[in-house]
Amino acid sequence: MAKTSANYELMYIIDLDKGEEEIAAIVEKFKALIEANGTLNEHEEIGKRKLAYLINDKPEGYYVLAKFQSPPQFPAELDRVLKITDGVMRSLITVIGE
Repeated sequence: MAKTSANYELMYIIDLDKGEEEIAAIVEKFKALIEANGTLNEHEEIGKRKLAYLINDKPEGYYVLAKFQSPPQFPAELDRVLKITDGVMRSLITVIGE
């Protein structure tokens, strides 16, 4: 029996140089994308944090955590969009265990 959906966790870091309005727009964009393709279970804007190491010579970023349920083909598309979105420094999508 094929599974129709799985649970995922997305963590992404936005460049602080984007400014508050643009950061809010990026957060809203991914929130809407997840809601359009699955169920958003949890969404937390962790906010400004020091990075473990410099990314693009920057010491800080804006962290966002989202937990969602979606069909298994959606995370690949979400990852693609994250990679081409200007302002997203890093992102990681993980499958949450059964």
